[in-house]
This record gives sequence, C-alpha cells and structure tokens, in this order.
Amino acid sequence: MSKDFFLGIDIGSVSTNVVLLDQSDRIIESMYLRTQGKPIEILQKALGALYEKYGDSLRIKGVGTTGSGRHLASLVVGADIVKNEITAHAKAAIFFVPDVRTIIEIGGQDSKIILIKDRIVIDFAMNTICAAGTGSFLDRQAERLNIPIEKFGEIAIKSQNPVRIAGRCAVFAESDMIHKQQLGHPCEDILFGLCLAMARNYLANLAKGKSLESPILFQGGVAANIAMKKAFEQLLGTQIIVPKYYNVMGAIGIALLAKERTKGLITKFRGFESINGCKFETKGFECRDCSNYCEVVGFYSNGNLVARWGDKCQKYSSNRNYHIENSKNL
Repeated sequence: MSKDFFLGIDIGSVSTNVVLLDQSDRIIESMYLRTQGKPIEILQKALGALYEKYGDSLRIKGVGTTGSGRHLASLVVGADIVKNEITAHAKAAIFFVPDVRTIIEIGGQDSKIILIKDRIVIDFAMNTICAAGTGSFLDRQAERLNIPIEKFGEIAIKSQNPVRIAGRCAVFAESDMIHKQQLGHPCEDILFGLCLAMARNYLANLAKGKSLESPILFQGGVAANIAMKKAFEQLLGTQIIVPKYYNVMGAIGIALLAKERTKGLITKFRGFESINGCKFETKGFECRDCSNYCEVVGFYSNGNLVARWGDKCQKYSSNRNYHIENSKNL
C-alpha cells in the first residue's frame, strides 16, 4: 500500500467527513461522524483515529477542507486548499461519473443543486433556510413516528398508495402528517408521502426554471434513504444514480483538489501529533465601534491568537495585534 496520502475534510453542521486518498486516487479510508456542535473536537477525534491505525507510516502530502466549517478546519489542520461545497461535490461527481449533468445534494441542514456541462459547473442553487427540504425534516418526522431513521426508507418504499402532504413548509407538513395519521392512513403511505413532499419542495425551490439532464447523481446523507431516490425518480421520470460514497463526496472532492494543488509542493499540514496535542478554542465578541455590530470570532491555539473573522471592515481579521480593548464602545 502506498505510504503517501491526501486528506479531504468536509465539516458541516450535522456531519464531519474525512477521506484518505492514496496516490492512485483510491479511497483508503472514509469517516462519517456527527459534528454534535463540536467541530474541532470531532475533527481531532477523527484524525487521532487515523493516526492510531496507521502511525508514522501515514505521510500526508496534501490536505483540503470544505463545508460550512472549512475555514475553521483549515486553521486546525493547516490546509493546502480551501473550497466551497459546490466545487468539492462537483469534483467528486465528475471523478466517479465523468459525463454527469446534474447533482442533487441533500444534507442534514441544507440542500444544493449543481448543473454541469462538459465537466464544468454552469449553474447551482442552495437552500439553507427551509427545513422542509433537508434531512433534518425527515429525522424529525421519523422521531415523531418512533421509527429509526435507518429504517425510514425500507418502510416507505413498501407504500402502495402514498398520501399527499404539503411540503412547502416544515410546520405545515407536520400538521398535515398528523392529520393523515388521525385519518388512519398506513405508516408506509405517510412516510412515502413525506418523501414525495420533500422531493417536490426541492424541485420547486432549487430546480425551478432549470433543466435537469441525465446522468443525475444523488449525494449527501439523505441519499441513504432508498425511498427518497424512488421519489425523485418518480417525479423526474428518469433513473437516479447514488454513488458508493454518497455521504462523503465533498471530502473526496476536496482531497482530489488537494492532490492537484500540492503537486511538486510541500504541504502545510501540521501533522497528526501536533494537531491532537494542541488545545484549540474560539472566543467571540460583539464589536460596537459602528452600527454594524459585527460578531467577531477569534481562533486560539494553545492560548495564542491565530486568526479572527466576522468583521465587515476587517479591523480585527487583518490585524491580530488590534486588541478588543481598543474598541471605544466596550
């Protein structure tokens, strides 16, 4: 086995995904962990597990970070490249299906659509506002019905007469679902009705005015739900492809980009022992120097300030020596 590897890290609000890629682009390890509101701690745990398994034979030649926590993760590990989720997911999709035209990506707290032509992203849209179009919506309803989310799909796919549920709003959808329960509809019909409602919500909000051409890939944690795949296929009238590594595609994409970026260069990776031996923390405060009232976050390593962000004027982010005490309104 090759001893030179590339790390891809995708930190989101729900999951933290880590992928280890070798020089031949083979996926050696893939990790899917719940972020649990502790992205730094979970990332250290994941990297610690990799180091414990492979030890010093694991030589990292490049690291990339993506996801909503990509900048934070970059400071923790010493990333060579930082890219948004659109770029990372598209890179992975093209790697597995070179002629892919459409990517449906649904995670725990957001969803995306990416349109590709000739291996180039030509359009995209994201939904980070409405819970009805995300995995948390299905999680919540499964919990209400006392059904493990892992069993959701296999139960829903048995539906013979799915009920119609209003899926434009999570609150209305839940009320509608309760009403269907009270009327005595079978559980599988309600569950698949929820899948159809979520798929309709996604297509109405993100795909409106867009042409969804095949091949279509379904990525993100929700792609594990076989009933959601069936719902999209039913509404679109075409086959949907769920890749083997559907839940860590962002991490794969950024690992591939890290490999390209570091060709012939020395990586900025801090090292496993250094990362796990450090105490990382963040501290926030509200700047009142102007009417923006920016919420500034400082990132510290072993008590030393490393970076700040969140200020529109970049007073703090561009100058680490500018102390909070200098602020006239504090």
